[in-house]
Amino acid sequence: MKRPPRSHPLWLAFVVHRLSGVALALFLPAHFWVLSMALTQPERLDGFLQFAENPMVKLAEFGLVFLLSVHIFGGLRLLALEFLPWSNRQKTLAAGAVCLSLFVSGTFFLQAI
Repeated sequence: MKRPPRSHPLWLAFVVHRLSGVALALFLPAHFWVLSMALTQPERLDGFLQFAENPMVKLAEFGLVFLLSVHIFGGLRLLALEFLPWSNRQKTLAAGAVCLSLFVSGTFFLQAI
């Protein structure tokens, strides 16, 4: 399969999907470490949960949910590329995936604040 040129709009979708995957993979060890505090050091977990009420942390959580939803919808777009016939609507589907990701993460953010 021929790769689209870097000026093609779907190249950006590819890059965002890869970067979101790397960012989520880097986040997972930190997430598991914080979860382990619930079992081993509950008093430190309480301190971390107080820190998590900081508005900047809420904004970072929004970013994580956005990365997760971008990665999920980008993966669905890739599945569509693999199993559906090619059409010019692929750019529209990629833009729709980003819009849906913003909606999902924005809803999470509004509930968090």
